[in-house]
Parts: sequence; C-alpha cells; structure tokens
Amino acid sequence: MRFDLVSRARIRVGRRLARWVYRTPALYDRLLAARRDDVARGLDPDVAVMLALGDRLGQTGAPHGTPERERREMAVSIASVEDAPSGLVEARDLDVPGAVSMLEARTYTPGGIETPSPGLVFVHGGGWVTGDLDTHDTLCRRLAIEGRLRVVAVAPRLAPEHPFPAAVEDTLVAFRHVAGRAREMGIDPMRLGLGGDSAGANLTAVTSLATRGDAIPPRLALLIYPALDATCSQPSHATNARGFILTEASIQWYLRHYVGTDEALRTNPRVSPFHAPDLRGAPDTLVVVAGFDPLVDEGERYAERLREAGTRVETMRFDGLPHGFALTTGLSPACLAATVAFARRSGTWLRA
Repeated sequence: MRFDLVSRARIRVGRRLARWVYRTPALYDRLLAARRDDVARGLDPDVAVMLALGDRLGQTGAPHGTPERERREMAVSIASVEDAPSGLVEARDLDVPGAVSMLEARTYTPGGIETPSPGLVFVHGGGWVTGDLDTHDTLCRRLAIEGRLRVVAVAPRLAPEHPFPAAVEDTLVAFRHVAGRAREMGIDPMRLGLGGDSAGANLTAVTSLATRGDAIPPRLALLIYPALDATCSQPSHATNARGFILTEASIQWYLRHYVGTDEALRTNPRVSPFHAPDLRGAPDTLVVVAGFDPLVDEGERYAERLREAGTRVETMRFDGLPHGFALTTGLSPACLAATVAFARRSGTWLRA
C-alpha cells in the first residue's frame, strides 16, 4: 500500500511512541498494570504493554469504518510495530494468474540458497478484506531467511468488492500456476508448500483439500493461527472474545463482508474447512496457534481431525501470544522468537 503524507507521519510517530514506552520503565510498568489480570493468565508482558497502549490510543480491534479505511489502518499499524529482519533477501514483484484476472505477487529469494530449493506459496491474512503484499512483507522475508525457502507471496482479490468464492478461486489458480512453473522459479516442485496466516491460512486449508488429486499438490500446508470454522462456535471464541487484537466483533465484520448474511455459507467447506466431511489425503500440515486467540480451539481441533484422517500433523502452540503475533515482532521478543521458530520448522518439513 502506498502511504500518503498523513499515514507516513502516523507511522513515524507510532514507532517513536512505542519505542519510548518500552524504554521508559515507569510508563511500561503503568501500562503493564492495566493488563495485570491477563499477565496473570500467562499473556506475554511485552504483548500486554502493546495491547494496553492500543487501548489508550482507542485501538479496540473492532473495525468500524469502510473496508478501504480498515485496509489503511491495518497497514499503518503493522508498519508502526514491525522491523525488517536482518539477512539478504532479493524481493521481486510480478503478476500471476488468478481466476479472472492477474494478481499481484512477490518472490523472496534468500542469499546463498541452492537451486532448486524448497518453496512456499504464501497467502496473506486480513479477514479476506484487508491486508496486501506490503503488510506481510516482513513476515515473508523472515520465512525466506529462517526457513531457507523461496517464497512466492500472492494477493487474492479482496471482499466486499470480490466476495466469496473469489479469494478461494484465485488462490487455487495461483498455486497451480506456481506449481507448474516451479522449476523456472528455482523451486523443487516436490518440495513446494502452501501457507498463510489467519484468512490466508483458511485459503491454504481450502486449497490443500482442493488439490489432493493434482499432479503437484502442496508438500506442506502451513496454517498460522488459521480461521477454519465460520460458525464461531468453538469455546475460545467466548474466552478470548475481546481485548486481544482479533475480537469477535472484528471476526463478524470480516465475515459479513466475505460471505454476507447467508448463514448456510458458514458451514460450506470452502468457507469453513473444519466442516469438510473427509480430510483424507490432505498434505503434511504444520498448525501454529496462539493461546490468546479466538481461533485457537478451531486450529487445534482441525489438527486433531487431520491426524484422525491419517495426515502427518504438527501443532506449535504459543500460549502467551495473541492472534497476529507474527506481524508484531518489532516490539515483542516472544513474538519474534515464535515467528522464527515456525519459519524454521516450515523449512525443516519441506527439506525432509
């Protein structure tokens, strides 16, 4: 996203304010005290301070503007708290086919990587409504560096301009395109994974099931705090409903824009892969969940269903972190460590 002068100024002020707070013990402790109950439950203290600062600034986690405004707010917020990882990465923009038009995409090639190498097609999160290549640029760079992977980030069409099933169809076409051209892109097609965070993890899970009969299906599905059950009926939707970045109010806002008011769509397996009747033949899957996330239960229960279906699955749970932690690594060492851990684990699985 291109930032205007006001947004660039907000990013500069936000970065300075956050770092000042974290370097000033009195302010840090005052904000930490505002979240003492959550810290007592195990919330990471640096995350608690970040959330308390957001509370003071009126950042409630509940979208209340137009989709375009919320896209801008998400981009500004992430740019204010993220730091680019160290390490050489070559990033190149390109277009890849979607279902009805070309999609923006970006490749990330870490320095010194072999050819062909393992690769990962990455689909960004943002509730199917917000997010783009730039909001997830730092995460993709970290996946490339720490996982020793060539990463191909793709940006499906967004709702409400393009509601369900546009993003599903775009992701499927884009993955198949990269799989078919993998060797041209320096990727071993037999070591090509598919991953995403939140809504991007939803699209990853749906596409992983849709490509079970393909000549080149995903070798690995990386599901980072995935949205898998749009009925929102899992217990963690109640226990973590408010106050931890992703809220029940924001989930419902995203879903209304993505699937509208048709309640029957909430259990459609292409919206809610948790409700797919048969998961047999799904690729190896790495599920990353956060303890203070409304989506944690559906992520873990989906992993259980995959195991029961005979899929090789690993769950990485980070108890003290909230939804979206992989986009807040500039302020919290715990968020950074967790992100590095799943990035490295992804590379290990694709090299196995």
